[in-house]
Amino acid sequence: MTDEPDDPDARPTSFRTVAGPGESRFEVKGSEFIGYVSPANTVQEAESFVDRIRERHPDATHNVPAYRVPADAESASSTGATRAAGTMLREYQSDDGEPSGSSGKPALNVLVQREIRNVAAVVTRYYGGTNLGVGGLARAYSRAVKDAVDDAGVVETVPHERFVVTVEYDDSGTVRGLLESADVEFEATYEADVTFAVRAPVDAAASLRDRIRSATSGRADIER
Repeated sequence: MTDEPDDPDARPTSFRTVAGPGESRFEVKGSEFIGYVSPANTVQEAESFVDRIRERHPDATHNVPAYRVPADAESASSTGATRAAGTMLREYQSDDGEPSGSSGKPALNVLVQREIRNVAAVVTRYYGGTNLGVGGLARAYSRAVKDAVDDAGVVETVPHERFVVTVEYDDSGTVRGLLESADVEFEATYEADVTFAVRAPVDAAASLRDRIRSATSGRADIER
């Protein structure tokens, strides 16, 4: 018996996201704009990405963030959550000191208009001495995200989930073989026991866990 119901109506819907990290860079009237995008599957991953870019550019005039990721329990009930393809998304943006509506919203709008989710973006600006006006800023911040998305590439994918399998050495070869045959992502750590950190499509994960339990006669410890 699987640990999740096989309900065809509940199966996850594919969605568009970036294929990996992307970057763009250009100047407008002396101001340098650097756009960054990265895959992010949770609010925490998105916030961590934003923090890393801010740490990379602590002397920047502005680091403007925007992201669209599956909402956690807290943000699902906030005004920043919206529904897309049956999933509650947390949509966040900030002007980070730029004039209201001139930067964060244009950055987020690129992700919305291109129907991209599970993604975080940050646009870094180094002021060049010439004011660009709200319209000029909106165009620059939009371009920075668009170009970074184009650099990253866009792919169609399905929701994934993570779980951890811990077994003794005698069962480790069996589990590794199952994971490899299932063609899922995993990382193995060999210590006193062997731990496999697995990332699998949601609609295949439950069946894979059942096969691991069966192959190890229930000896595998599986944590979701």
